[in-house]
Amino acid sequence: MLTRLSLRARVLLIFAGLAGAVLAILAAALWVAGASLTGRGVPVQAMLDALALAALIAGFGALGMIVWIWFLFDRNVARPIELLAGGLRTGQTPEIEEARYLADLGPAARDAAEARARSAEALADAVAEHAADLQREKEALESILADIGAGAVMTDPAGRVMFYNASAAHLLPGIALDRPIERHLPGGALEAGAARLAAGAAATDLTCLTSAGQRLWGRMRRVDGGTLLILNDRPPQHPAPRDLLETLRRHAATLVPMLGALEGPIPPALAQAIQSEGQGLANVLRALTEAMSGDAPRGGAGLNELAAGLDLAPDQPRLVLLADAAGVNGLLRHLDRRLREQGAAPRLAAEAEAGAEASEARLLLLWTGAALPMDRLEAWLAEPPDPAQPELTGHEILAAHATGIWTEARDGQARLVLPLPIAPGRPDSAGLTYDFALSRRGAASSRLADLTCVVFDTETTGLDPAADRIVQIAGLRIARGRLTGERFDTLVDPGRPIPPASTAVHGITDAMVAGAPDMTAALTAFHHFAEDTVLVAHNAPFDMGFLRRAVPETGAHFDNQVLDTVLLSAMLWGQSAPHSLDALTERLGIIIPPEARHTAMGDARATAEAYLRLIAALEAKGLERFEDILAEARRHRRLIDNANKPAGETASDPGPGAG
Repeated sequence: MLTRLSLRARVLLIFAGLAGAVLAILAAALWVAGASLTGRGVPVQAMLDALALAALIAGFGALGMIVWIWFLFDRNVARPIELLAGGLRTGQTPEIEEARYLADLGPAARDAAEARARSAEALADAVAEHAADLQREKEALESILADIGAGAVMTDPAGRVMFYNASAAHLLPGIALDRPIERHLPGGALEAGAARLAAGAAATDLTCLTSAGQRLWGRMRRVDGGTLLILNDRPPQHPAPRDLLETLRRHAATLVPMLGALEGPIPPALAQAIQSEGQGLANVLRALTEAMSGDAPRGGAGLNELAAGLDLAPDQPRLVLLADAAGVNGLLRHLDRRLREQGAAPRLAAEAEAGAEASEARLLLLWTGAALPMDRLEAWLAEPPDPAQPELTGHEILAAHATGIWTEARDGQARLVLPLPIAPGRPDSAGLTYDFALSRRGAASSRLADLTCVVFDTETTGLDPAADRIVQIAGLRIARGRLTGERFDTLVDPGRPIPPASTAVHGITDAMVAGAPDMTAALTAFHHFAEDTVLVAHNAPFDMGFLRRAVPETGAHFDNQVLDTVLLSAMLWGQSAPHSLDALTERLGIIIPPEARHTAMGDARATAEAYLRLIAALEAKGLERFEDILAEARRHRRLIDNANKPAGETASDPGPGAG
């Protein structure tokens, strides 16, 4: 039983026992002295007065001496040992002033931590050379899989996602590691495909509907006990449209008899009819070509790719457009060359539609001078940008992109305008998200190293969850003990002015949240991001208090299990150590850039790094599972409230561990 108590608690019990023993001995000595004095005929009242005075002096003196010795021992021995133990488990042994009373123990602990760090570094160096080739192969594979136009998703034998690329994230919004694929592709299509594979097929075609009702086509294959899905939102083949074929047949049937009548000079009426039918035939052939070749390109091309070989205007937005980089860049360079032959000096610029949901951008070739006549532009578009491909004219390139280009003059400048759709997703989003080791994880494991977590942080208008509002929320996803790269970050319009005192802390102003999602939209999106995960926060009762207070307004119930890095820190270093986010990261050697501190994403990232470093140390102390953490948390209720509460309860105000 006593072994479950901390060192400092056991030391306190030892000194309490010593005090009890001293008082018992003192009472026995007074009883013997009283009996002796009574036998000598000393009056009882005088004897009691003398013994009481002696008892007070001796008792209080002994107790005071014991308490003083306990205080010195606790401060200079027990507490430093507890701090050194926490440091040894995390591999970060700080300089502890009180450790000077421990003789060689303090320097020995630091030497042990440094030796372990040197051993780990030597091992990493030994492995690095062998891993270099594997890393290069991995990066090459990532580049290949990230750029393929189809969506690629791999699941483990239980049907949970362990790999997806950027195209899959576009086709299946909300997809995340360690989530069931059935959430995004419901119905019996996957079951039927699995049955075909079980019947002996190496791979099988798949047609299915997403949870949003979009139809997808693709292939399904077994890989290492799991499933690989290659998905596309277009059927693999485009049948020729019947109406276009019928129009083509009609034009040809009309034109053939006219050609047969050509004996001698062509009458003007016949020539006009032949020209009309020929033009109609050409138009239908172009439409048929477009229909059979599919829609506009779906690959993303950055503005830097499209501007290669051109003068790019400064301070251009970061854009990724749905375009064939080779075709559009070739066309722009062809037009740039023709303009320079006319004495112009064009520059390329880009304009995007306003708002976060912008779907189109315009590429602009700008120059000072007169606007280009439209007939001259048409003549240039009829030319092939690449002489080696004479059939690929500017008109064909524009048709393949389902767009056009025109000339205009504005603000004293002439320009050519080429609109193109913006590729969905952020330009800086990761091409691939994966963790193949998820397939080896035990089912429903509660080990801290196996949990799927979302580490999050909020910035608010104040410190009272009952009266204040969230102005920013950010989260990072962790699966099997590593950051997956999936992230959530948004400003929130609180619907009220942000106090200057709060802005001084987190730097968020009323102008910054103008037009941001309101509380309902932001927390609904975050709820979807964090669904079926364990929430991790620093001083979690504070952040969970805001989420739970908003339930009547948003309808988003956060019933997730919760881990608090304040409590985890206390389990390793004891309650007397400081547990603020700054103190915790300093002990663990984590650096928070000053500009990232007190931003939701910056604090969430620091908390995530701290949590990942604490896992191994907690396991070394025997706290390996989530249930172990819950049981141990009951011993720290004086430090901070428990964030794992029913949704109807609220969390307390920020405690001493507030970030």
